Amino acid sequence: MKLSALKIKTILEVLRDRYPVVKTQLEHETPFQLLIATIMSAQCTDNQVNKVCKILFEKYPDPEGLSQAPLTQIKQIIYSTGFYNNKAKNIKACAHAILNKHQAKVPEDMGRLIKLPGVGRKTANVVLSAAFGHKTIVVDTHVLRISRRLGLTKSHDPVKIEYELMEIIPKRSWNDLSLQFIYFGREICDAKKPLCENCPLLKICPTKGKG
Repeated sequence: MKLSALKIKTILEVLRDRYPVVKTQLEHETPFQLLIATIMSAQCTDNQVNKVCKILFEKYPDPEGLSQAPLTQIKQIIYSTGFYNNKAKNIKACAHAILNKHQAKVPEDMGRLIKLPGVGRKTANVVLSAAFGHKTIVVDTHVLRISRRLGLTKSHDPVKIEYELMEIIPKRSWNDLSLQFIYFGREICDAKKPLCENCPLLKICPTKGKG
C-alpha cells in the first residue's frame, strides 16, 4: 500500500499535538504485574482491571505467590473482568511458567513471551513496550479500527496490520502511535458513534468514520 509521506507526517503531528504524553493506563509496579494486568484486560476496561489488580496484587504480587494461589480465589477476585474462568487459568499457569521456566523474571523477547499461557502478540507488545522500552506497535481494537478508517491498511488481521504499520510509521513513533490511537479512539473515533465533526484528521480521512 502506497501512502504519501505527507499524510503519515500529518497523522503523527496531529496526534502528537493532541496527546503529547502517553503511557499505558494499566497500573503496575513490575513487568510481571503489567503482564498479568494485560492478560486480564481482554474485553474489559482498564479502569476495571486496575481496581481488580489492586486487590489481586495485594495478595499475590509476584510469580511465586500467584502460581500458588488457589484457582477459586483468583476467579473470585477477577470475576468482574469477564471471562474469568479462562483468565484465571491462564494467569495462574503464566505465573507458574515464569517462576519455573524463567527464574521468576518476565522474558524480554517476543518469542518467549508468546509461549506463555494467555499471551499473544498484542499482550507481548504491550509488555515489551511499557515494561522494557522496546519499540513495538500494539494492535488492539482501537488501533485496528482507526488504521483502517484512515486508510493505513485494508486488513482485518491484527498481525498483518502490525507489520504494515511498522513499514510506514517511523520506528521512533511506534510506541506513542499505538497509545495515541487508543486515546483517540476513546475520545473521538468511537466504533459506533465517531465524532467526525470534532475530528482533527477529518480532512485526510477517506472513510469519514465508516469502516
